[in-house]
Amino acid sequence: MDNTPLAERMRPTSLDNYIGQKHIVGEGAILRNAIASNILPSIILWGPPGVGKTTLANIIAHQLKRPFYALSAINSGVKDIRDVIDKAKGNGMFAGNNPILFIDEIHRFSKSQQDSLLGAVEKGTVTLIGATTENPSFEVISALLSRCQVYILKHLDKEDLLEMLEQAIKTDPFLKTKKINIVENEALLRLSGGDGRKLLNIFELVVNAIGGENIEITNEKVSGIVQQNIAIYDKAGENHYDIISAFIKSIRGSDPNAAVYWLARMIEGGEDPSFIARRLLILASEDIGNANPTAMILANNCFQAVNVIGFPESRIILSQTVIYLASSAKSNASYEAIAKAMQQVQQTGDQPVPLHLRNAPTKLMKDIGYGKEYQYSHGYEGNFSAQEYLPDAVKGMKFYEPGNNAREKELRLFLKSRWGEKYGY
Repeated sequence: MDNTPLAERMRPTSLDNYIGQKHIVGEGAILRNAIASNILPSIILWGPPGVGKTTLANIIAHQLKRPFYALSAINSGVKDIRDVIDKAKGNGMFAGNNPILFIDEIHRFSKSQQDSLLGAVEKGTVTLIGATTENPSFEVISALLSRCQVYILKHLDKEDLLEMLEQAIKTDPFLKTKKINIVENEALLRLSGGDGRKLLNIFELVVNAIGGENIEITNEKVSGIVQQNIAIYDKAGENHYDIISAFIKSIRGSDPNAAVYWLARMIEGGEDPSFIARRLLILASEDIGNANPTAMILANNCFQAVNVIGFPESRIILSQTVIYLASSAKSNASYEAIAKAMQQVQQTGDQPVPLHLRNAPTKLMKDIGYGKEYQYSHGYEGNFSAQEYLPDAVKGMKFYEPGNNAREKELRLFLKSRWGEKYGY
């Protein structure tokens, strides 16, 4: 039996066998067309783990028949980058095609490491393909980001994952010698979390644990086998995303004890403190919001502080912030409000701004009514005028529903005193 992991054995070598991401590599999609025309810019592939970023980079190099160099940001430095660029210069001139430099987890590169790529990317010495699980707007320097196209890869859906399993059973040299019957697939899909690599690793683990020629897979068997083989936390591994998920959900659930435990797991695993602090800043707005506006201030100060101080001292700042956020009143009203408003914009399109709210910088605009009936709030009692601020098509629609907490109850009373029954406060 081949000791290579199933996920690696099943790695496709062409777009025809590539599963998922049809929005960018399906027939007629933008990246597929770029590959077909051999006019490929430097790109950043942004998406969760196990959705095919590394595989796609390899396929691109294979289909374009270009030299391929790969670095991992976890264990590569500026010297490694320069060495590869020097080789790429020689290879590119010889082959007539500029080589591809693939950098996995490019978000882990420091500013100086990313700076060392700029010249080669700008001159076209290499075509850069960077893979990242983090938002490149935060993690990739602007000078490098501006020279790259960003493609967003999505979690694999149920159909993609089942297709991946079926392909493995039918084509893998080891698995096709077995009679495998997947009676239930819910546990496999749930545990994979949309991660194709994780799905295949779990599937292989289950098949090997059951053993024999006739293998029947049920939810109970999968759950039992996986529970007995849970890997220890590894910041670069699959469990990284399960840990951060448990961490965020513990804070959202107002359990400071569980939240600090998961924080400790991340610290012991060597997690980047900026990554943790950034998640706290998002949570302070998404899950606490106006129930306690101070949470956002504290989370932002935490983010600033850990970037200045670093470990080990910043563990105390993180702990203080985590405990405060977990112990705070919760509200997702702001999150819900913008979601509803964006949905309405998508449904009704670009509605015209009411004339009385329009800017009128010229005489002509004033003459045709721009800003004519606008009522300056500070000129009215209580600094308030009950004029219409929404376009006619969405007039009277309520997007913000204050949460059931002390601070937002005050906001509800304030809004009711101003708007009466218009918005149903």
